Amino acid sequence: MKFTLSWLKDHLDTTASVAEIAEALTDLGLEVEWIESPADRLTDFTLGYVTAAEQHPDADRLRVCTVATDEGEKQIICGAPNAREGITVVVAKPGTYVPGIDTEIKVGKIRGVESHGMMASERELELSDEHDGIIELPSGEVGQRFSDWLAENDPAKVDPVIEIAITPNRPDALGVHGIARDLAARGLGTLKPLKEETVESGFPSPVGVSIAADADGAKVFHGRYIRGVKNGPSPQWLQERLKAIGLRPISALVDITNFFTFDRNRPLHVFDAGKIKGDLTIHAAQGGEQLEALDERTYAMPEGALVFSDDTGVVSLAGIMGGEATGCTEETTDVLLECAYWDHVRIAHTGRALKINSDARYRNERGIDPGYNRQGLDDAAAMILALCGGEPSEVIEAGAVPDVSRAYRLDTDRVQSLVGMEIPAESQRATLEALGFRLDRDMAHVPTWRPDVMGEADLVEEVARVASLTRLEGTPLPRSTTGVPAPILTQIQVRERTARRTCAALGYNECVTYSFIDAAAAALFGGGDDATMLENPISSEMSHMRPALLPGLLQAAARNQARGNADLALFEVGPAFHGGEPGQQHLLVSGLLVGRTGPKDVHGANRAVDLYDAKADAEAVLGAIGAPAKVQILRGASEWWHPGRHGMICLGPKKVLGVFGELHPRVLEALDVKGPAVAFTLWPEEIPLPRKTASGRPALQAATLQAVERDFAFVVDSDVEALTLVNAAQGADKALIEEVRVFDQFEGGSLGEGKKSLAITVRLQPTDRTLKDEDIEAVGEKVVEKVRNATGGTLRG
Repeated sequence: MKFTLSWLKDHLDTTASVAEIAEALTDLGLEVEWIESPADRLTDFTLGYVTAAEQHPDADRLRVCTVATDEGEKQIICGAPNAREGITVVVAKPGTYVPGIDTEIKVGKIRGVESHGMMASERELELSDEHDGIIELPSGEVGQRFSDWLAENDPAKVDPVIEIAITPNRPDALGVHGIARDLAARGLGTLKPLKEETVESGFPSPVGVSIAADADGAKVFHGRYIRGVKNGPSPQWLQERLKAIGLRPISALVDITNFFTFDRNRPLHVFDAGKIKGDLTIHAAQGGEQLEALDERTYAMPEGALVFSDDTGVVSLAGIMGGEATGCTEETTDVLLECAYWDHVRIAHTGRALKINSDARYRNERGIDPGYNRQGLDDAAAMILALCGGEPSEVIEAGAVPDVSRAYRLDTDRVQSLVGMEIPAESQRATLEALGFRLDRDMAHVPTWRPDVMGEADLVEEVARVASLTRLEGTPLPRSTTGVPAPILTQIQVRERTARRTCAALGYNECVTYSFIDAAAAALFGGGDDATMLENPISSEMSHMRPALLPGLLQAAARNQARGNADLALFEVGPAFHGGEPGQQHLLVSGLLVGRTGPKDVHGANRAVDLYDAKADAEAVLGAIGAPAKVQILRGASEWWHPGRHGMICLGPKKVLGVFGELHPRVLEALDVKGPAVAFTLWPEEIPLPRKTASGRPALQAATLQAVERDFAFVVDSDVEALTLVNAAQGADKALIEEVRVFDQFEGGSLGEGKKSLAITVRLQPTDRTLKDEDIEAVGEKVVEKVRNATGGTLRG
């Protein structure tokens, strides 16, 4: 929305500067996007007086002028036919930039004679297209700024143009009068009341207008037939006003409708009544009807679009654009002035279907003032009669003005509770009255031009907006209890935050991937079924809810590898989905290591990542989020893990806390990831919650008794996994055995074919008394028995 300062002052009696107006508009919610002040590019031009003008010695069309300036007399060569002694001119001194010719003036020689400046024409200063001669001013003092002279004598040429952004909920600000109303409510001036014109009704209209039964989006039509008009150029003031906001003057009749569109937010249309065949009917298009519009393009009407039709067919697209066949020209003598109110949703649908962006559509689809429809017709008709002459008919009316009246209770105490500002009740009432609301005790009746006010909270918003939300002061929320506040985050939320920080501390980079993945990637990780398929996916690559976090991490790794980043450490914390119903999701922590542990170096210390890197990081994260120290490592994870190079971290066969290991080669190949690639996935929600919750760490449980270690060597079959043996030994006495680790493996020799020897160290840590020999022997016997039962192994002699 563009307007000029002088246009605004037609509606607002104010002495505020452009800067003050711009600041107030932005604070009121009408954000100023751009200000153009023509005076800014004229500040370096000053007035001069030609004291002498002589013929150039070597050029018939040039004159050597002596010009009095604020820097003394200067010699300027000029070729303008009106350059002569005794005139006041506009001088561009050396160093001045001239916008019309995109040149900076310098001292130079013209046909051997020095010139110390330039006397400017209007086109050279971008004031008009006039360039037949230099500017001659009827008054002015030598040295006076030209911009100051214009501001006093011809302010229209230096009138600032302001452009504001209009949010969809403020259609009232699409007219200069509505903008002035907001500024007046803020206190930047006094709103000038609109002059309500009265047009005497004359003859009955020879053209009738009716609304068909299927045109439910046409609410009301008002019109006047005006005969005997003379259409020609509009007056200079109207042309300058339209040019200032970027509109091209066309003719008086068209310029008047454009003026009301921007001045009152009242779109209008004038038909050349002599080109209308029969009466006009407003109806819904059947679909496919052709209309050559005023933009010289032919449109096929979509089904349901509101149109005007005469006996020949469709002649205008209601609320959006008129037709070329009934458009006004200089030969137009009889016109039909249209002023109507349409359903804004219907206008929006039609405009989008046809991709027509007009000023009328922009306003009608946001909502105009239905209460101004009848008066707007008379105001526009009065201007047509004043500028074009003619004789008006009686008012043509079809439909009825919709009743949009409504009122809401003004609770002056809600400003404090909803906004946090203390505004006196009298000020609140005065603000609403200044914005056009009618107050009846504690009920505020909403004006017809404010379709966005739909409740009591909107009244509070209007009061706070005008009072300025910049007055809000930040204050801490009051405490509901005294003392140290209770924790806000749940245990799971704390674990999630801790897991994220721990992964970052371990050197991983966090990824935030989409919760949607393609069906093929989901199927690799046990998903991709109908239960997790989206009904309306964004694209084919986002058709299913993710069953795990690893697909997104692997796809991120593939994109990085394709761009030359081979060594990666990525992690993500977020939900995965095992169904499509509410609650069928679970929190996961996943990490991915790809490539090598570090860059190449002279010592050759870098190596390919392996499952023990993933295991160490998984155990570090589990320890940070409170998992028990004693866990079991078991086999049997899902098929996307390498069958022989992975482990499940468990508290028991059915209590899995996490999985670590290498990813299956077929998964890496399917997702185009070049190995080696190891990963871990943890289930924070599976970790048992502590029985006691406290804000601080528990006391350190340091052992006061000496630990005892015993070594055992077992002969087992070659296919027995060391992990099975360790888990068996660990279960011999869960309270006393602190750690079991493998320290030696031997195959062949005297053991024979198919046998191997595994040596383990069992560390016993007493807590209440010193162990005796018989206690240690008893634990040793249990270890041997457990290993024998689990593996069939025997103690090596």
